Amino acid sequence: MWTVILIVIILLLLAEIFALLTVCRRGHSYWTLLRKYRYAHRGYHGKDLAPENSLLAYKEAIRRGFGVELDVHLMKDGNLAVIHDASLLRTAGADVLVEDLTAEEVKRYRLEGTDEQIPLLEEVLPLFEQSGLPLVVELKAERGNHDALAAATCAVLDKYKVLYCIESFDPRCIRWLKKNRPEIVRGQLSENFLRHGDGGNMPKPLLWALGNLLTNCLAKPDFIAYRFSDRDNLCLRWCRWFYHVQEINWTIITKEEMCVAESAGNLVIFQDFDPRL
Repeated sequence: MWTVILIVIILLLLAEIFALLTVCRRGHSYWTLLRKYRYAHRGYHGKDLAPENSLLAYKEAIRRGFGVELDVHLMKDGNLAVIHDASLLRTAGADVLVEDLTAEEVKRYRLEGTDEQIPLLEEVLPLFEQSGLPLVVELKAERGNHDALAAATCAVLDKYKVLYCIESFDPRCIRWLKKNRPEIVRGQLSENFLRHGDGGNMPKPLLWALGNLLTNCLAKPDFIAYRFSDRDNLCLRWCRWFYHVQEINWTIITKEEMCVAESAGNLVIFQDFDPRL
């Protein structure tokens, strides 16, 4: 009898610890507005249309009435470049890291063989201030600059009347928002890192913890942005059921995937098709 009681007590304690590790915040007033839109991944881009994360790609998204997901890096002069990869090799054909450049230097490069430059965040925001469409801003932390990146991004966003939320794979970025800018809608990006081989040289136990949202306790996110193909993750389901946290799915590449995600109440970040068709 005492053995059974001890087992029950241990299980209850483990359940309490799990609930504390995966804790989320819910009920932010901005969800009423953010839920109205679908979000174009790195802008509305594609071959013969616009390079990803270019001003042209954002204008194309706005013209179609979509919100946009974009990526932000902190450069060495304190300015913010809007580009996905730290390396410019894939997007601009240059073996250089954007964190090592200044705003003046980054303008020398062109995206995907076009005339489009790598935009600064302060060049992108006026487009959305005028349109009224929302942004999902992803913080791309590098070399331990998570706090500086989060602070710099918020400082620029404060200059414009734009509806937005902020997300990052790095829970330290979201922790900074929780501590310093709690009014901002904040989200934890995640996926099954071990399945996809992402995460660089980070230890596998840490990648497992990140993929299972066990760092939520650091940031208490308002939403979880999870890779669509990994959405059956048990911890993600727990967060949705127990904390009623908003889920965003990335990256949706077909109308069928979009319908599955939206039927579950999830927001979508889409690419390579037009959701209106």
